Amino acid sequence: MSTILDRVAATIESRKPVNGGDPATSYVAKLFAKGDDAILKKVGEEATEFVMASKDARHGGDASKVLYECADLWFHSMVMLAQFGLTPQQVLDELARREGVSGIEEKASRKE
Repeated sequence: MSTILDRVAATIESRKPVNGGDPATSYVAKLFAKGDDAILKKVGEEATEFVMASKDARHGGDASKVLYECADLWFHSMVMLAQFGLTPQQVLDELARREGVSGIEEKASRKE
């Protein structure tokens, strides 16, 4: 399942200006060049669009828009992960760690 995530993550990493990504020709390189605030703004925008598409779909709208907006949100989240040197595999590992653990218990364990 993570093969496509690995490929997208590798492409994102290659677009970092420190790795030769050119902000004049690459959207992702431009985001990296603008810094955290620009990346976080896109994550926030995509999260809002995902929420709105989900609400619309729940009221008779096109459910395929939920997928489209979720893909945008995941992509921009992956850009932010890369900004911190994190990978999709680390997110998958964290999800695996939480598997079978009550959400209530998991959240409580973070407070300790």
